[in-house]
Amino acid sequence: MAQALDIAQWDLECEFNNTDHRTELNGVERLIVRRGQPFTINLHLRSGVYQPGGSALNLTVETGPQPSDQYGTQASFGLTDQIDTSRWSAAVTSPPGNMVSLSICSPPDAPIGRWRLTLGQVGRVDFVLLYNPWCTGDVVYMDSEDKLREYILAQDGIIYRGGWKYPIPTPWNYGQFEDGILNVCLRILDMNPKCLRNPGKDASGRRNPIYVSRVLSAMVNCNDDKGLLLGRWTDDYDGGVSPLSWKGSVEILRNWDTNACQPVRFGQCWVFAAVACSVSRALGIPCRLVTNYNSAHDTNSNLVIERYVDENGQLVQKSRDMIWNYHCWVENWMTRPDLKPGFDGWQVMDPTPQEKSEGVYCCGPIPLKAIKEGELTYKYDAPFVFAEVNADVHTFMKRKDGSTKNIISSVNVGLKISTKSVGSDRREDITHLYKYPEGSDEEREAFTKANHQNKLLQQQDNAGLLIVIKVSAEMRKGCDFDVFAVITNNTPNEKKCRLVFGSRAVSYNGILGENCGFKDLLNVQLAPGEEKRIALRMNYSKYAENLTEDNLIRLAALLLDYGTQEAYLAVRNVVLVNPEIKVRILGEPKENRKLAAEITLQNPLPVPLKNCCFTVEGSNLTGGQIVTERLNSTVEPGQDAKVKIYFTPTHSGLRKLVVDFDSNKLCHVKGYRNVIIGK
Repeated sequence: MAQALDIAQWDLECEFNNTDHRTELNGVERLIVRRGQPFTINLHLRSGVYQPGGSALNLTVETGPQPSDQYGTQASFGLTDQIDTSRWSAAVTSPPGNMVSLSICSPPDAPIGRWRLTLGQVGRVDFVLLYNPWCTGDVVYMDSEDKLREYILAQDGIIYRGGWKYPIPTPWNYGQFEDGILNVCLRILDMNPKCLRNPGKDASGRRNPIYVSRVLSAMVNCNDDKGLLLGRWTDDYDGGVSPLSWKGSVEILRNWDTNACQPVRFGQCWVFAAVACSVSRALGIPCRLVTNYNSAHDTNSNLVIERYVDENGQLVQKSRDMIWNYHCWVENWMTRPDLKPGFDGWQVMDPTPQEKSEGVYCCGPIPLKAIKEGELTYKYDAPFVFAEVNADVHTFMKRKDGSTKNIISSVNVGLKISTKSVGSDRREDITHLYKYPEGSDEEREAFTKANHQNKLLQQQDNAGLLIVIKVSAEMRKGCDFDVFAVITNNTPNEKKCRLVFGSRAVSYNGILGENCGFKDLLNVQLAPGEEKRIALRMNYSKYAENLTEDNLIRLAALLLDYGTQEAYLAVRNVVLVNPEIKVRILGEPKENRKLAAEITLQNPLPVPLKNCCFTVEGSNLTGGQIVTERLNSTVEPGQDAKVKIYFTPTHSGLRKLVVDFDSNKLCHVKGYRNVIIGK
């Protein structure tokens, strides 16, 4: 009969194991491993020696408050000749002696989270188990090292904001490996309502990234639970901070954790998505953040957005249906064994609270392929996401007498769907993953499947009058500039028209602000084939006080044909560009050596800047902290605001130093500098 090993002490080999499992950036003080991959524990015996076939050791692993063999949250096993990667197993890899090197492996579908390992009668070991996208047996497996470096290991990235004509890259510090962040991510899972209702079943469900993604989609917002972020889409941020003030996820996650899971105030779509990306990557699910320009918010699932304008062409809020200038969500990578073959890969998951799904504010995961093919019965929330990128837009004029009239207007949704490229800061256009080319047979087939009759019946008709809005090459905040309504008469007849050309400040989610410039021409005459350009001057003195933090102005040109009584509307949002923040690194960047950065911003406004402040953060650069430097002096027009900031990098490699500038007149200007840290 085999003798039980007499264990005196053990060594978890955290540095070796964590490095081997690519979790060492979380720290090497505790054991953090990935499922489906062996890890090593060294046992030191009090007496006797290990003999193959003559020594025994019983091991038990457990997770959650109600561990059970049935739910896969508990397993008991002994020593075998070799590791079996399909189930919990253990094998000795050292020669006979009083030090035993034990290799232990979890199955590639084990629930993630905190586990307890019992070694015989004496030893108990705690460790964290994560998803393993490097393991071919894991449903999150991804077969590209370059993509895994980007979608799991990269701690910073680029979020695209602005407009579809002018995407603006905004840096973000995901910080998923910063000190304590993994604990916060596990706490998010523990605080979700499904766990609080049935912790045993929830612990078992964590084997499945579909389940976990859905939980995260609900928990990143706080609408139904003790979630992370409270959304706010007005200019009133009392009791919190503007969503634009955040530069990364670390401060948000820590604030929630240290304040008894009270929601952090405030978030908007890119903040919700960025935090979800941090948590997904921390848990081991490959994740990327995506921006959809001209994103439709279809509240009644009819795939139609109805917009109403007044007789000046200005939007009248009559419906909850909206078109957001852009909307951000994330895609998580996984197979979908719950669906028929062909729907594996990227899945949309949207944590911004918009509409309820199964009674909860969450959305997804839904395969991109299902959206592209018009498979709207597939789980989860396909109709809502399909509408975001495909909805039809109908525009009506609401007259003063209460009657309405259809307006000829060309507005497309789901434009220039964007994400950061793998291994570079370039923008990658992934629209083709969501939609077939416009007018193609495949597009018609997808619309037929989705019962999108409006799109199928649409005819493009450019006969008659055509109106478009053109803008200057570059529109910088602080400058005066012209925008143009360009009218073309494609008919054989002379036309007499009225042109109403207006501009208003607008937030990124489509809420209109105050007037920034207006022109009403009662007698515009066009000969057959003639084109006219009519300018509207945008003066800083007029738009400065009305702009929202999004720096967006909505231009609307309404053309009324006196002869036919037809109305034509052109709408365009323009983005005013903030000044560039310049970052100069002083000295040679080395691990654990103090480093300085000189940061400069030139005042582009015709007015002085007061209360100027630079804040800086970066994963493995600023120790998980935010570094702040204030200027005591006023910065006059054309002058530079300049500071020097010191920090000590803790790890080698390519890192992003994320910078934010704030002042009385110029708010939340973002910039960054990539820094290569040597050993």
